[in-house]
Amino acid sequence: MNATHTPATLLLVDDEPSILSALRRLLRPTGYTVLTATSGAEGLALLATQEVALVVSDMRMPGMDGAQFLEQVRAQWPDTVRLLLTGYADMSSTIDAINRGEIYRYIVKPWDDHELLLVIRQALEQRALRFENQRLLALTQTQNAELQTLNAGLAQTVAARTSELAQLNEFLNLANTQLRQQFLTTVKVFSSLLELRGGGVAGHARRVADLARKLAQQMNLSEAEQHHIFLAALLHDIGKIGFPDQLLNKPVSLLSTRELTEYRRHAKVGENALLPLHELKGVAHMVRSHHERHDGRGFPDGLSGEDIPVGSRVIALANDFDGLVSGTHSETHFPPEQARTQIRQARGHHYHPDVVDAFLILWDRGEWLAHDTHLTPASKLSPGMVLARDFVTEQGTLLLAAEQRLSAPIIARLQVMTRRDGSELALPIKP
Repeated sequence: MNATHTPATLLLVDDEPSILSALRRLLRPTGYTVLTATSGAEGLALLATQEVALVVSDMRMPGMDGAQFLEQVRAQWPDTVRLLLTGYADMSSTIDAINRGEIYRYIVKPWDDHELLLVIRQALEQRALRFENQRLLALTQTQNAELQTLNAGLAQTVAARTSELAQLNEFLNLANTQLRQQFLTTVKVFSSLLELRGGGVAGHARRVADLARKLAQQMNLSEAEQHHIFLAALLHDIGKIGFPDQLLNKPVSLLSTRELTEYRRHAKVGENALLPLHELKGVAHMVRSHHERHDGRGFPDGLSGEDIPVGSRVIALANDFDGLVSGTHSETHFPPEQARTQIRQARGHHYHPDVVDAFLILWDRGEWLAHDTHLTPASKLSPGMVLARDFVTEQGTLLLAAEQRLSAPIIARLQVMTRRDGSELALPIKP
């Protein structure tokens, strides 16, 4: 069923009536049909009798918590999109819900009304796109079967059908391109989970990913390798998501023996978190090895030289350079020039010579850091403009992904944020 023909039905599940009332008021102008339940069991009973496009569930509920409830929703109604409301204190439970319930997105309480409405709309649009893909695939298969039965002499009919198939394939290619972009956006959002913790972590993954991609380009790696290195760099620290705040914000050089042992586990934990995703298996291996050293003195496996995946060699340098500059590597914030000197001096023992040489070329050309050369104020935006890179808050939260084409509603929301915060937002727009 295509969810675009009739207003979508949403189910809100929370044991606090005040939360349900607030959500109903927020959603009332949208035209969605809204159902409510005060427990997981009540929510399952409603799902058994009515078709629901999207579920928003609280994490903490008596009896059946949000993770258990969403796991059952996934098992019985896999086409229903699942969102989770949670608090900062529920991070471990949130990860459990992500793994068991395969949620589309989690929203931290107290939520931002505009962000919550945007997440719900995007989730429903992706669901509709998935249904449309299924319909188009089924239609393509049906028409292929019809083509096999046509008489060879019906040249005109064959030509007409072939033209229709070409058009359908064009539509499918467009849909697949959109799905790939959604996948990249999902990876970026997943990467930003850690950066929501703040401190020196904010923005680190995106800076490392940007530098790693430039290094891969300079080393003439294939486009596929560049893409996988970029994804791995975004997710290289995902294994730290369970770290306590004290450990997360402490420079590596100041860690105790016990803390250092826990810190060194994050490369394996990150790999294990990503391995269940088939598209990210190669990325997972890069994440595991991004702390290996060229001389074999790294961790977790003590690999050396060419045995280290090339993507891990690239990410290792990008990660350490940003760590030196941002102060996460040691208690000292190194100026970029001093950080460059340390990288150059470690050539051939800590880092692979080819990666260091590529870094020094980028440095000499001034391409080691992204430059905001085409920032456009929110008041000057117009529909159709395209973001040159991710647009994030100062805390590292992803608001809009790179390559996002701006629409009138998105621009209106950005301008509302500008008026509300009292400062002009400026976005990196492609020339």
